[in-house]
This record gives sequence, C-alpha cells and structure tokens, in this order.
Amino acid sequence: MLSRLAEERATGVLTRDRGVLYLVEGQVVHAESPATPGLDVLLTSRGALGSDGWWEAVSEAGAERRVGRFLVDSGRLTAGALELCHLGALYDAAFFTLGASSGPARFRYGVAHWIGPVRPVSVDAVERETLRRRALLHRIWPDPDTDTAELVRTGRAVDVALPPRQRTVLDQVDGERTASDISQVLGRPGFHTLVDVRRLAAAGIVTTRARAVDPRAPETAAPPESPVSPVSRASPASSATAQAAQVAQAVQAAQASADPDVALLRRLRDALEAL
Repeated sequence: MLSRLAEERATGVLTRDRGVLYLVEGQVVHAESPATPGLDVLLTSRGALGSDGWWEAVSEAGAERRVGRFLVDSGRLTAGALELCHLGALYDAAFFTLGASSGPARFRYGVAHWIGPVRPVSVDAVERETLRRRALLHRIWPDPDTDTAELVRTGRAVDVALPPRQRTVLDQVDGERTASDISQVLGRPGFHTLVDVRRLAAAGIVTTRARAVDPRAPETAAPPESPVSPVSRASPASSATAQAAQVAQAVQAAQASADPDVALLRRLRDALEAL
C-alpha cells in the first residue's frame, strides 16, 4: 500500500496498529508511534526546547499546521536543529509503524499533521532504513521478544565497562517495564533503546520476565531428536560430564546451521551457564 501511495503522490495519513505515517504528494513528512517518544518529548527532554516554548508553538500555529515553521521563525530552534530532530523522530516512529502487524492498514486522504512541512522523505528511504534497522537488531540478538515483553535482570554480574547508555537502560529494568516504557521514561528514541536492550540480552544481563520464570522452556516445542537433552539427575560426578556433552552437542548443532534458531542459541547458553 505504501508503495502504491507513493506512486500516486497521495496526501493523507496511513494508519497501522503501531503508528501512523503522514504523506504529502507521496512523500513521508511525519510519523508517530506509541512505541517511541514523540518529537515534543525528544526536544524538551534533552533541553533543546522548553516545554513552554513547545506548547506556545502548538497553541499559536497548530491550527494553521505550521508549528515547525513557528519554532524556527520565533528563534526557539534553528532550521537545522529542527530538521535533525524531526528526521530522527520520523525514522524512529516509522520503524515501529512498519513492523509486523495483525491488523489492517487504512489510509485517509487529505489529512495533514499540525507540525507542518519540515523535511519530506521518500518512501524508498523510509523502507530502506526500516529494513536496515531490523537487520541490525537481528545481528545483535535474534530474539524479538525482548522488544515488547516485560524485562528482568538475570542476576548475572555487570561488567564495570558496561557503556553508560546501556547502564542507564539497565537501571530502568524492574520486571514491569518494556523497552517502550523505558524509552518513554528516559525520553530516548525507541529504536536506540531496543539496540541497548538486545545488547544486554546478548550479554546475558537482561531477559524477558516470561523467560526468567521458566528459563529452560524453549520458545517452540523441541523435536524428539533435539541435540541438547535434559541434564541427567545421576550422580554429581556424572552430571558435569553430561553438561560438558550438552555444550559440545549444542556447539556442533549451531555450527551445522548457517542460521541457528533462537531456541537452539538459548539452549547453548543455558548449557554453558550450567557448567
């Protein structure tokens, strides 16, 4: 649908489960998603703009759909700063809006956003950036559950060299918050938080609450010939041998596949932690 709208140079709003895209003459001019803070939060939380200045702009220029222009003309933001922040918010919200969805997409013609024109972006550019971000997340940690589930700490010791940005995210992990919740609390782009959460998950520091309740339960039913069998309840002496065999079997299985599934990777991690 998005490609078709671009071809016909449509103007309006595309609505999906996790966000909206505003188009003008087939180009994306704005995006919003509840999964990530909006432009107002990104501007005010970092001190680029006071909250009073933002709401004054909305009050004075919102009805005319020229809030962005008002912020620049009034001297509250430079044109470059507004474009940079707006593009970051646009790509961030578009990433979530264009994610997997079970609901229908709808387009309403003629609808415009009150922010007004800032910097249009082609549909092709938005799609390329969305795919690039998906690939990056998969390379870091291939389990998407950490993107939406409640997060908990695993209890693993945290390296003192943990980057400050990841440590700030980790400080917000309380067993109730999701990555999106953490983004809202910190006033930080949602995708940036996903990157940090997946890196923490890859390091074994953070996991989902469901996974923490039953850490040995695979995400999908294991086949009968699963390469990693349950740890034997034999004598302690034989337990270490069995655990070492588990690790070796899991490594062999991972090496035999160019793209091991998440359940296999987790069984490998569990076997290593059991040693």
